[in-house]
Amino acid sequence: MKLTVIGCAGSFPAPDTPCSAYLVEAGGYRLLIDFGTGSLGELQKHLDPHLVDAVIVTHLHADHFFDACAYAVMRRYAPEAPKEPLPMYGPAGVGERIVAAYGGQGELCHPSLRDVYDFRELAPGSFDLGPLSITVDRVAHPVETYGIRVEHAGSSLAYTSDSGPCQALETLAAHCDVLLAEASYIEGRENPKDVHLTGKEAGEYATKTGAGRLLLTHLVEPWNSREATLAEAKAAYTGPVDVVRPGQVFEF
Repeated sequence: MKLTVIGCAGSFPAPDTPCSAYLVEAGGYRLLIDFGTGSLGELQKHLDPHLVDAVIVTHLHADHFFDACAYAVMRRYAPEAPKEPLPMYGPAGVGERIVAAYGGQGELCHPSLRDVYDFRELAPGSFDLGPLSITVDRVAHPVETYGIRVEHAGSSLAYTSDSGPCQALETLAAHCDVLLAEASYIEGRENPKDVHLTGKEAGEYATKTGAGRLLLTHLVEPWNSREATLAEAKAAYTGPVDVVRPGQVFEF
């Protein structure tokens, strides 16, 4: 599998990175996981967006789906349109939420966006997308949120999405090659429960699950520190660990 980091800023875009979006490619299939604010522009540096085969939105906070609205314009009004609706997986109400954010109800707009997206609601369990085996489960966040495990030909990627500590993270990440873990919080602060992980907690999950590599993401850099987050993770996990940047590519 190949993982390309498209966006990795937490909560809002940073000067040098869009919000969460990750391109996973294997066996000729292209899956975009999350479609956060500003990510459509960065995606175009790596791939014609019309070549994406499916999108999974892990939860319905704007920093994880908002550029699905921008892409609706690109896809609907492309010179070669109409195109087949793109499979879009997400929590309950994903279609209604994206339509509301898009705000398109005029005579030129299909009010449900179903000319652009084939909306499909997630539930805990496993399913296939092309050659990829996908497993999702609910994680600890204030809204319905799914962590993801992607497997192909013996390789595996686990992605926490936004989550506080929970059992689902252990199950999804068990013996994965790469654990892509959010680390929005810093230890020693009064962090709210069941919202985000610290670098230390991400490192502990990587150790506990036997992950081959830890990639830290979703830092809110005005509020925390890359250096402190990395140090926390390294104190809890002795394997290879990085704080990701847009444009980085990992193959495994």
